[in-house]
Amino acid sequence: MPTNPTDAETSLDPPQAPTGKGLQGGSVGLLAAVALGLSSVAPAYSIAVTLGFVTMVVGNLAPAALLLGFVPILLTAFAFRELNREMPDCGTTFVWTTRAFGPRAGWLSGGWVVQIATLIAMTALARVGAGYLLTLLGLDSLATDDVAVIVTAVLLVAAVTTIAYRGLQLAASVQYVLLGLQLVALFGFGAAAFARDGASAPSLSWLNPFAFGGFGPFAEAVLLCLFIYWGWDALITVNEETRDSDRIPGQAAVISTLVLLGTYLFTGFAAISFAGIGTDGLGLGNPDNAGDVLATLGPPVLGAGLSKVVELAICVSAISALLTCVIGSSRATLSMGAHGALPRAFTRIHPTYRTPAFGTVFFGATAAVLLTALTLVSGNFLGDAILSIGLLIAFYYGVTGLACVWHFRHRLNDSPRDLFLRGILPALGAAIMLAAFARSAHDMLAPDYGATSFHGIGGVFLLGVGSIAVGAVAMVLVRTRFRRFFRDGRTAVTRLTVTED
Repeated sequence: MPTNPTDAETSLDPPQAPTGKGLQGGSVGLLAAVALGLSSVAPAYSIAVTLGFVTMVVGNLAPAALLLGFVPILLTAFAFRELNREMPDCGTTFVWTTRAFGPRAGWLSGGWVVQIATLIAMTALARVGAGYLLTLLGLDSLATDDVAVIVTAVLLVAAVTTIAYRGLQLAASVQYVLLGLQLVALFGFGAAAFARDGASAPSLSWLNPFAFGGFGPFAEAVLLCLFIYWGWDALITVNEETRDSDRIPGQAAVISTLVLLGTYLFTGFAAISFAGIGTDGLGLGNPDNAGDVLATLGPPVLGAGLSKVVELAICVSAISALLTCVIGSSRATLSMGAHGALPRAFTRIHPTYRTPAFGTVFFGATAAVLLTALTLVSGNFLGDAILSIGLLIAFYYGVTGLACVWHFRHRLNDSPRDLFLRGILPALGAAIMLAAFARSAHDMLAPDYGATSFHGIGGVFLLGVGSIAVGAVAMVLVRTRFRRFFRDGRTAVTRLTVTED
């Protein structure tokens, strides 16, 4: 991609040259990459809506579940880091899985599954952000009105799409503020909870990984915890815009996951110390509190005034994650388009902002339409759709771990480092992820799993496994249009099929 020599000569600090796909290379540093990774997870929102359910399953072993759920995430992060060093492409799992297992696996697991999971997540994040925003504005009656929530959510999607459209530097600047508020709120809440009269002293026994009452509760709790860590890999999709792209994105992935672990453990210990695990009152085992433990515990811990800060943190947490979803998805489909696996329209780059113009608008618009459709069909349907995300996460993370091992299989004996970081650890992570996928799929078959069922089969299973099956059918159909990509096998992503005009 040629650059303008006149601009380079007349500017003391010229912009970085566009990459082969037209993105603005070198525009993101380590701190910005970490911020994008953390924000995409929505830490305040994720711990608020997950901690109660985990506690209901395993009681005061919730911190142990948080720790164990982190293990496959960390192992997967190593796989992402090693694959990114070898193949720094914004298509990430799409490119890596294609190189390892061929175009069919790459298109389905690394492309379709990732994007479907992200779109479903965007609908949930937009709804949560809209509901909290209306409440914070004192519009409680509108926060329970579906039409008002849909309109507000669509406006939020439009706002984050505009920010993503205008470039990563603006997006990163916004994320610093939003992420900072979340971390301050979570650590402030935790410190206040520990200091409250009546709070019990935390115990190391809460971290005992051998105290679970059987494999079933263990698997269910760990799968729930996978959701609260999911999303950090969005930072890898900006690798072509990151300085030192073969090193910094991998470092940022590991750093962001470690920061998440520390934040979640601190918040989990604090919440259990203050409220306990009882099934009534403020107890975390109370089903009435499970949907949002921070909103329940905020007023008694912080008081009515400061608890609003926690609510604001959850609101901006959802909105910031929504922003990174748009950023990550548009770059993943840019790569798929550039390698000839999607229509050429996805390769369109804005001439000024150097962002995937079509892909950004496409994902914003698709999320708005899907949000509206799911909400109008049934609120329960949307809830089951969110639960199905866990299946999709475990599936594509597991396949990515296997792709790492297979891609580097001939080099695992080169050094102990290669054996562990490119072989043993990614393989172990993949095994845990795929075991969680199989166990969860089995459990979700039950008609009483979730809120809906169809002909005796759980609606969550049909949405999760069904979306993968729909992707397989869609792949058969698109093969007729993108013959070159599917014909060339593993070499299909070693060069760009489509480049910017």
